[in-house]
Amino acid sequence: MPYRRIPNTDAARLKALNRAFAKGKELPPFKLAFSQVSFNRIQSFLTTFESTVRLYRNTCSTTILKNKEYPVHFKKAKLYISHFIQVMNMTIARGEMSPAVRAFYGIAENNNKVPAMHNETDLIKWGGRVIAGETERIRKGMSPITNPTIAVVKVRYEQFLEAYRAKEISKKSNVRIQNDVAVLREQADNIILNIWNEVEAYFSNMEEDEMRRNCMEYGVTYVYRKGERQDQK
Repeated sequence: MPYRRIPNTDAARLKALNRAFAKGKELPPFKLAFSQVSFNRIQSFLTTFESTVRLYRNTCSTTILKNKEYPVHFKKAKLYISHFIQVMNMTIARGEMSPAVRAFYGIAENNNKVPAMHNETDLIKWGGRVIAGETERIRKGMSPITNPTIAVVKVRYEQFLEAYRAKEISKKSNVRIQNDVAVLREQADNIILNIWNEVEAYFSNMEEDEMRRNCMEYGVTYVYRKGERQDQK
């Protein structure tokens, strides 16, 4: 015997609610298989649920897009900052600059290694130090490092920062909307369950097959257990 299955996706929930709502608008109250109280609950709930689910889907799409773009900006910024420090070290190695200039960038005078930049915190720290240090050197009349210039490094660094902030905002927004949708899903399930109970009770005096056919007109979903469909045939 087939059993009733409550929707378990947002699309299925919306389909069930819209089907019941359409019936409520189509039939007068005395012919409707569920109460006016339930119809009013759908009417006041459906628009909010639809708009929140739509917003959730859009936010998820935006988050996926941001997550695809972000690694590109991270990699570019890291490459330019690392390259800038490498060029600075080579300039010192050729004797064109004193090792003391490393102090401008927050690097020990005798340290000729490129700092590790494995994560956002490292990249933000060293990008800020390099830009501030080179800006200060130039302000004091020292020759700027070129290929890459600090202007180019700054562009890549700011693109990374913008992508990082957008990703974090999107993540927070996604979590908030996820929580909102979770609450509304619980309410939707409660409304659907209550309506389906009322509909089945309304048609309960009929034969089972006829009862199910009438209930399905209201969006009630029945599924066969494994092996039952072939048995029915």
